[in-house]
Parts: sequence; structure tokens; C-alpha cells
Amino acid sequence: MTRTELDAAGIRDAQLRESYLRCRELNARHGRTFFLATRLLAPAQRPAIHALYGFARWADDIVDEPPTGDATGSAAARLDAVAKTMRDSLRGTHDDPILAALADTAARYEIEHALFDDFLDSMRMDLTVTDYPDRAALDRYIHGSAAVIGLQVLPVLGTIGPRPEAAPYAAALGKAFQLTNFLRDVAEDLDRGRVYLPADELAAFGVDRTRLQWCRTNRRTDPKVRSALAAQHAVARDWYRYADAGIALLHPVSRPCVATAAILYSEILDRIEQSEFAVFTARATVGNARRTRVAGSALARALWARRGSRARALTPTEG
Repeated sequence: MTRTELDAAGIRDAQLRESYLRCRELNARHGRTFFLATRLLAPAQRPAIHALYGFARWADDIVDEPPTGDATGSAAARLDAVAKTMRDSLRGTHDDPILAALADTAARYEIEHALFDDFLDSMRMDLTVTDYPDRAALDRYIHGSAAVIGLQVLPVLGTIGPRPEAAPYAAALGKAFQLTNFLRDVAEDLDRGRVYLPADELAAFGVDRTRLQWCRTNRRTDPKVRSALAAQHAVARDWYRYADAGIALLHPVSRPCVATAAILYSEILDRIEQSEFAVFTARATVGNARRTRVAGSALARALWARRGSRARALTPTEG
């Protein structure tokens, strides 16, 4: 099936095909929910999505899981090297397979290079910033870590009208996904020394890092923390509601994929709420059976869209 996708996308060069396959493997390993949703896209669209997400996962791993004994030095030095190599790749010099696929996708879909710089800027923040004093500070991080991902994939998804009209919704969905991650991964982030929740909004409920750490150590959510997390949960819900209005602006071929990703990711919020915000005890997930049911019902819509008069596999010139 992967070879079929590459053929559909018009990717013929053998080395470049291997680059795209490596990106696909990264996504399959790291993002089960989103990888499943990408199967609903037309085959010609999938390699580009894998390239964009593969690059994001690769860079994120440099920050979160730096290899021991790495000869290139610190995570900061490695990230700087990635930034330089990325820019070289976008100009046509490809020394890394992941960046080769990224550069090819950026060229095919005319994706703004500044979006990749913004992403790496947020990855650099993770090396030095451990707390966010307010929503504005957190939003600056989220812009690069999540909103720009929505903007990167938008040209691949295609739109039925001017792309700028759909851009705010694409960015908002990326933000909703990120806010969901922040709630789900509070304990894991604390283990890395980070808190991705606005300090002033936590303080309104009498919560600070010390109280969060107590919950982590004792594997329980005290009442003040539960109330604070419920407020953050409501913020994430609002972003899903806003982003949902933008799905209708996408090309019909792409709507089942994006709608499925939004449903499954928002259901992580359901699981968190159902557990009474026991995020320090277990990681909230959506089960395989549920993911399969949602994707299965969307598959019929995806196939119907592809058969429609406007639903042939998208090419980079559409949208």
C-alpha cells in the first residue's frame, strides 16, 4: 500500500521514496490516532502528511529524548544543526532522508518556510522554558508547536475556497490537539520538569507547581487541582468547537480524515473527564475498538468523496 501511495503522489525517485517511507514509519510508531486518520486521505495526499509529521516527531524527539553519548553534543546544538540542515534542504541540498521528504513536500505544495522556523523556535523553548506565567506566554509556544502544523498541512488537505479563510480553523485544531496533550500528559511533563498550563490560571484555584508535584508523587488528584484541570479542559473544548466549523471549508476528500482525528482526539478529553481528572494515575487513551469504529464509519464517506466529480486524488495545484 505504501508503494501505491508514492506512485499516486508522483514520487518516482528511489531515494526520495525511501525518505517518505521513513517518515511514514515515524508516524506509525508515534501517533496511533493521527496515523489511523491519515488512512482516510486519498493515497496521493498521504506521503506529504507523513513527511510533515515525520519531521515534527523527529525534531520533538531531539528535545524530549536526546540520545545518550551523542557525538554532536547537547540537544540545543543538535537542534541548531537540524535548523541549518533544514534550511539547506529547503534550498535543495538534501543530507538527511527526513529533511529530503520535507523539502520535497514543501516545494510541491508551496508551504511557507517560515512555518518550519516557527516550529523549531518552539522546540528551542522546550530546552529552557519550564513554566508559562499566563495564557499569552503559552500561546506563543503553542503557535510554533501546534498551530503551524495545522497551517503546514492545509495546502495538502486542500480547500473549497480561498485558503486564508480556512487557515484560522486549521491552526485552531492544531491548538486543540496540543491542549489535549497538555492535560493528558501533565504527569509525564512534570517528570521532564515542565508545566504546560498557565500559572496564573492555576493560581486562581490555589494550584502551583508544588501542588502538582504532590499529586504526581502521590498519584492522586486533589480537589483544587481537579478544579484547575476542569477549567483547562473547558478551554480545550472551546477550541474544538471553533475548529469544527472549519472542516466544511476543506476539500471533500480531506473532511473524513480531519473529522475523525478531531473526534478521536476530543474523546481523550472525554476519558480525562470520566476519570475525574485522574491524570496522575493513568494516561487517558481511546481504545482500539473505538478508534476502529470511528474510522470505519468515516471510510465510507472518504471513499464516496473520492468517487465524486471533485474528489479525485488531490494534486499540489489544487486547494
